[in-house]
Parts: sequence; C-alpha cells; structure tokens
Amino acid sequence: MTDERLQKLRALMQERNISVYIVPTADFHESEYVGEHFKARAWLTGFSGSAGTAVVTGTKAALFTDGRYFIQAALEIEGSGFTLYRMGEKGVPTVRELVKEELPEGGIIGFDGRVVNASDGAAYAAIAEEKGGSLSVSEDLVDLIWEDRPARARSKAWVLDESFAGESVQDKIARVREAMKACGASIHILTTLDDIAWLLNIRGNDIRHCPVILSYLMITEKGCVLYAASSSIGDEVKAHLLRNQISTAPYDDIYKIADMLSKKHMGKVLLDRKKVNYRIVSAVSEANEIIDAPNPEVLMKAVKNDTELENIRIAHVKDGVAMVKWLYWLKNTVGTQELTEIDASDYLAKCRRAQENFVDLSFDTIAAYGPNAAMMHYSAKPESAAVLKPEHFLLVDSGGHYLEGSTDITRTVALGPLTDEEKQYFTTVLRCNLNLAAAKFLYGCTGQNLDILARGPLWEMEMDYKCGTGHGIGYILNVHEAPNGFRWKTVPERNDSAVFEAGMVTTDEPGVYIEGVLGIRTENELICREAGENEYGRFMEFECVTLCPIDLDAVDPELLTRREKKLLNDYHRKVYRELSPYLTYEEQLWLRYETREV
Repeated sequence: MTDERLQKLRALMQERNISVYIVPTADFHESEYVGEHFKARAWLTGFSGSAGTAVVTGTKAALFTDGRYFIQAALEIEGSGFTLYRMGEKGVPTVRELVKEELPEGGIIGFDGRVVNASDGAAYAAIAEEKGGSLSVSEDLVDLIWEDRPARARSKAWVLDESFAGESVQDKIARVREAMKACGASIHILTTLDDIAWLLNIRGNDIRHCPVILSYLMITEKGCVLYAASSSIGDEVKAHLLRNQISTAPYDDIYKIADMLSKKHMGKVLLDRKKVNYRIVSAVSEANEIIDAPNPEVLMKAVKNDTELENIRIAHVKDGVAMVKWLYWLKNTVGTQELTEIDASDYLAKCRRAQENFVDLSFDTIAAYGPNAAMMHYSAKPESAAVLKPEHFLLVDSGGHYLEGSTDITRTVALGPLTDEEKQYFTTVLRCNLNLAAAKFLYGCTGQNLDILARGPLWEMEMDYKCGTGHGIGYILNVHEAPNGFRWKTVPERNDSAVFEAGMVTTDEPGVYIEGVLGIRTENELICREAGENEYGRFMEFECVTLCPIDLDAVDPELLTRREKKLLNDYHRKVYRELSPYLTYEEQLWLRYETREV
C-alpha cells in the first residue's frame, strides 16, 4: 500500500517537474505531535513514530528518524520502498545534505510551505539557488493523493482557571509586551500551540493528549488577535478572551494578514524562524524587518510559578496513588490469568481516571514486555501485543494530565525471577537516575553540564542510550517542553540547552536498550530549586516530585554505593509517607514492603 502511495507521489512530482519532495512530521505550527490530519509522513511511509522526515526523488525514497525509533522504523517501513536513514549515525547524511546531493542542476525542491519552518525553508531555498533551481511550496502534494484524509480537528477550547494557572492572562501579555519592547518589536507572531494556550490560559484537544487548539496569535503594542476555528471558541472562552481584550478571527485568516503585512511596513516583527512556517515568514519579511529569536513565552512557560509548583506536587501524589494501585494489581495478577501489554496499559489508565481532576493521559502509554522494551517508543497493537509471563521485565512509560499539572513516569517492573545480568542493568540504570537527581550545581549550568552524572555508570560499562536523559514538561500542555533538558551533546532537532532556572521541571530518565533482548528505563520528574549562595556562587539542586516505588526485586544492592543506598532509602521513605494515606490497608502493607530499606 505504501509503495503504491510513493508511486502516486512520484507521478505528481513528474507532472510538476519537482526533483525532490520533502514531507516532514509537522502541522502548520511545528508541533512535535500532530493531529490525524497532519500525519502525512506516517501515511506515506508506514512509519508511525512521532519524529521523522521523508525525502522523495524519482529514484530514491528516504526516511530519516532519530535513535528513539531506529528499531521501530526499520520494522514498519519494510516493503514500503523507503530506506531508513539513522540520524546522527556515522556516515549518514542530514536531510539537507541528502536534498543537496540529490537535487540536479536547475531542479526544483518541493514541500508544503505551511509544514516546513522558515529556517529549514530558507536552507532549502539556498540549496536550490546554489544549483540554479527553485522551490515549489504552494501545494501539498500528499493531500492530492490522500483520498480519505481526516479533517482538521476543531475541538472546544476551555478556560484554565487562574487558581491552577497561577497568573492572569493580562499579566502574561504585559510580560510579553515588555519583551517585545526590549528588542524593539511592534508585532509578535506566535504560532506554537502550547505557547498560545499557556499565554491565554486556555486548553483544548486538537492533538491527541496535547491540550491545545489549532491557532495563531498576533500581539501588537495595543492589540491581540487569536486566529482559530469559530467552532473551537464557545461562549465561556469567548467571554474570557473579551475580558482580556483579545479579539478573534478565522483560523486561516493569518495568511491574509501575512499577505497584508508583505505590502505594508509595520515595523519590526518578533518571531522564531524555527517555529513559524515558511509561508508566513516569506510573506511578512517582504516589507518588514524580522527579529528572529526564541518566543519569550518559551522561558516564561518553562519557569513554573509558585501556584503551578504546588499544584504539580499535588498532581504527583494523585499519579503516585494511581501507579501504586496499578503495581499492586499487576504484581498480584500476572501469572494467575492471561494479561497482555494492552491489558496492563488499560488498567493503569483506569487507575488514573479514578483520580480527582483527571483530564486526560499525557501521551499514549508505552507498555512493552521483554524485547519490545528495546524500542523506546514502542506501541502495542491488539493483534500483536505480547502476553505477560511471570518472568523478565515489563517497561511502562506513562503519564496523566490533571488540573494540577502533567506527569511523565517510567517504571520497569520485574514480573518474576531475573538473571544476574538483568539485575546488573536495572541497578546501573537506577544508579544513573539517583546520581542525577542528587546533583548540586552552580547556577549557569545546562543539561549538557549535568548529563554525565546520569550516563557515567553506563559509560563505565562502555554502554549508552541513543536519546536525551530528560526533557522539560508542560503544565497541562506538551509532555515534551523546551528549553530545559539533559543530553550530552547539542542536536539540531531539540532546543533544550537552556540554563536551569528555579521552577523548571525536567525528567530524569536514563535507560538500557538491547535490541531483541530487553529495555530498562527509570524516570522521575525533578523541580529545579535554589540551594543557597556563598562566596563561591549561587547553588542549585533538584527536588524529585515523582512518587512511586522502584522495584527492589530487580535491584542488586551489592552494586550500590553507600551514598546511593541512602538516596534510594530516603526516596522510598518519602514515597510511603506521601502515598500511604490514600491507599487501602492491603495496599499500604504491600507498599511498606516495596519501600523497605536496602
């Protein structure tokens, strides 16, 4: 089927004399996860992962993806006509390098100008110019061959009360206008959906598990316009926007405004070329000076206010209760009746839904048994889900959105007896997690400074994992949120190298992944906070807010240092203290044992 789609695309390319056509994983807003309408790359290639770019020529079809998806992508594109390009691996070109290599003299590079950001679009334009060619960006060729393409989502937006948001819309917009003034901008164009939702204290459901609505926002020195489908703006949201002096316009009118700005000098326009699409920026920049900088909302949103932080702690108690109830059920059920990966996932979702103020899952649960866990973003399917046996590991990466915040947690659970090697890997990953969480560091450090604390025990074994160690997380927003994160090197697809500020929330999730054998990950969330100041400088530290036992059946205490044992025991005492009041007597007894000292 995918091979047939590839041939149809090539036929259209030939009709339009397009030499190279690019299909990214993107909507009109550079969202990491996209709605069903925008899954053009997945539809074309057969690869269902959240990150990847397809590059098609008359003779070549390439799928680029990162280390999280190497195993999964290789399986899913088999027989599709596409070849996997493993991003970041030795000898593998980048997307831009392949485009340049494949573009003939005088050739045309094609892509939908709404789903490629302005920075990438400009790079493709430079490649075309160098080869004496041109761009074709006004058509979505995949749309012309995708006959049953889902419609664009139009969910109802809802208002996040200030008691949860912790700051009024007017105060947030005032802060943004101060940032505009500081850089001399008179207009700010914002297209990233989570930034818009945060700024306006609204949420929606246009992307699965991402509480946003498809929208654009334009802020001037005195005005603010939200461009969104009228069906998404109900009476409550409309009244909320009016109270905050925000007017509305149809979603697609942003392109009319961009065309209008292209004919009229309106001053300096603040936007992020890596986030705003090529179609908008190409128009606006014809008559206006662009100030290309990260959206000021990104850092404002990442530094959680006191209300958000207190709510986040509450959310993690609720999530911890759900996790413990699930673990109690799992440990007492596996081996007594047939359970699949999907059964485990469904029961965990049921435990979360039982919590007060539950909104949604924060992403599709990853429940991966045995070798399946080697695929970092594995997704169990009903027809192929593995049956859980009382042996080996089950890895479950999951989370929830509550009115009090969002959670992201991974636990790897021993379902029965383990080998010494399995315990060694598990305990090493645990050491990685504990060492990073216990960091104390000078202000000014980024995730690149601290990542070695997590990877160190694995590097000593000459092992590694092909992904970052952690990412920022939104407040009832995207589960992956810039600009904070942990990784040992800069990668172009991730903007997560910011200095750690008090109030940032970041995951700590080292792992071991051995293809065809196993996958192990332990993930907690950390709040960055002040640790004190002296003559040597200002020190920072982390507060672990995730509350869930780590499976001691998988731990080899002989591999832990005295310090690491204390860190683990202190963590488990906190878990029992915070969660036990919300559990049944039987669950309390179980949790007491699961948090025993080592």
